[in-house]
Amino acid sequence: MVDFHILTLFPDMVMQGLHTSILGRAVDRGDIAIEAVNIRDFTTDKHGKVDDYTYGGGAGMLMQAQPVFDACQSVIDRIGQDRRRRVIYVTPQGKPFHQAMAKELSMEEELIFLCGHYEGIDERVLEEIVTDEVSLGDYVLTGGELAAMVMVDAIARLVPGVLHNEESAETESFGDGLLEYPQYSRPEIWHGKRVPEILLSGDHAKVDAWRLEQALLRTKERRPDLYEKYMEAHDLYNQRG
Repeated sequence: MVDFHILTLFPDMVMQGLHTSILGRAVDRGDIAIEAVNIRDFTTDKHGKVDDYTYGGGAGMLMQAQPVFDACQSVIDRIGQDRRRRVIYVTPQGKPFHQAMAKELSMEEELIFLCGHYEGIDERVLEEIVTDEVSLGDYVLTGGELAAMVMVDAIARLVPGVLHNEESAETESFGDGLLEYPQYSRPEIWHGKRVPEILLSGDHAKVDAWRLEQALLRTKERRPDLYEKYMEAHDLYNQRG
């Protein structure tokens, strides 16, 4: 089981997005736990401010260290020092998020996500509490909530019990370094297009071989970077050469 704690200025946004569908049912079963911690609850400012101007000038406001630190510390105090934890700051400056990272993080006990806003967060508190800086991609959002929600979804579905069908997480895109093969359902003919005959054959070995071939073709066409890595990792260039 993994407990997710999201430090945010918009807890309703986070909870509404993550307590639905598969993740919502996983929370109800106790496979995972998700909470949003409102950073604003920890400010000492009587007006509820959590931001101020940046030293040295520049546009925009910066989230202050004190409320962020106290919000994070409140979570650590509740979960206990003996629990394995990572504090993840969601930022465009971080390491790119990918499936292997999601798998690694799904093995932790406590994950604390820190969502920034405005021009970011005072560097001093980041140095003190953050263990990982992670980016969803090379673009900038208005806040870290959406990126944190995407990461929580990707991580949570790899926690045992969340998906029920554990094989699903292993065979989908990126599970083995390739994009997923094309899939089909009923009816057998739709808009004049037939399901590939091999999928109707009942020969599981041939079906598996076809799926691998299709995954390789699709990956080569759409993600040549992944295709190159897969071929090199499996020494397939030499085998084919």
